[in-house]
Amino acid sequence: MPGFLLHANAAMTCQHAAGQAKVVPGQARVLVSGQPVAVIPPGAPTIAVLPGCPFTVPPSKPQPCVTVRWSMPSTRVKVMGLPVMLAPAPGPGPGICQSAEQIPQGAPIVGAMQSRVSAM
Repeated sequence: MPGFLLHANAAMTCQHAAGQAKVVPGQARVLVSGQPVAVIPPGAPTIAVLPGCPFTVPPSKPQPCVTVRWSMPSTRVKVMGLPVMLAPAPGPGPGICQSAEQIPQGAPIVGAMQSRVSAM
């Protein structure tokens, strides 16, 4: 499925709209809109949710979003052997926010991102 290349400074929040998500640049050689293209390395999460997510589960147990697992890698475009992250458009992103206990919390919301370079 085609999508736009995600970059390191794309604006993203968790589903609860309070936790800012920050893409950790996995490479610095390939740029789009002057920012490093986001890649999906094997294993570790690549998007960290900064403190600020207010989500709690009953009875008042804090369960904030801390990472985002991205689920839309490019099948054809790779940077340094790693697939790039793709997003279809601003709005709900193709990923899942997770708590520190790896509990799914909903899709991240992609705000501002570049819309010039797309890939499959």
